[in-house]
Amino acid sequence: MKLTKMLHSCVRLEKDGRVLVIDPGAFSEADAGLGADVLLVTHEHPDHFDEGRLRAALDARPGAELWTLRSVADRLAGAYPGRVHTVGHGDTFTAAGFEVQVHGELHAVIHPDLPRITNVGYLVEGSLFHPGDALTVPGTPVETLLLPVHAPWSKISEVIDYVREVKPGVAIDIHDAYLADIARPIYDGALENLGGAPHTRMTAGESATR
Repeated sequence: MKLTKMLHSCVRLEKDGRVLVIDPGAFSEADAGLGADVLLVTHEHPDHFDEGRLRAALDARPGAELWTLRSVADRLAGAYPGRVHTVGHGDTFTAAGFEVQVHGELHAVIHPDLPRITNVGYLVEGSLFHPGDALTVPGTPVETLLLPVHAPWSKISEVIDYVREVKPGVAIDIHDAYLADIARPIYDGALENLGGAPHTRMTAGESATR
C-alpha cells in the first residue's frame, strides 16, 4: 500500500487504484477525504470527525462508503442509505478491496471526571494499525503502527510502553498537531532510544510504501 500522511491523525492509503482515508477531521486538510472510496472514522471528537468534510467526500464520490462506530454513523446514515456502516470491536470487513479488522472499544481516559466515549482502531490489510485516541493493543502482529504521539490524554512514558507492547516493524507518528516543532526532537529521541522499535515521523503530504 501507499501511505500518505495527512495533517494530525489523518492518513490516506492507496492500493490497486482504490483509496482509503482514516479520520479526516477538523485538524486535517479541508479536502483530506475527497476522492476516497472508503472512509473510516475512529470516534466522534472533532479532530477526527468533521461531519461537513465527510458529507463532502460522500457527495463527491457516490460509490464511497463510510465505516465507523454508532455515535458517528447515526449522524450520517439517514442521508446516505446503504453507504454508512456501523462497526465495533471484533468486526471484520472488506471495503474496496481493503481488508479491515476493528479493535478497541473506549477512548483513552482524559480525566476521571469525564465520561469515556467509544473509540475503535482499524487494522488494514493485516499490517497497518490506526488506534484512534486509545493505546489499543490489537493482539496480532503489526508491521506499521500509526502512533498517537501527543495528546491531552497521554504522556510520553505511556506512548513508549505502547510501542514496546505492540512491537511493530515501525512506528510512525500521528496525532501530532498539538506538538510544537521545538519539542519534537525530545519525543523523537525518547521513542527511538526507549521504544524498542524503529520510529519515524512523516510531514503532511509525504508518502511511503508500507
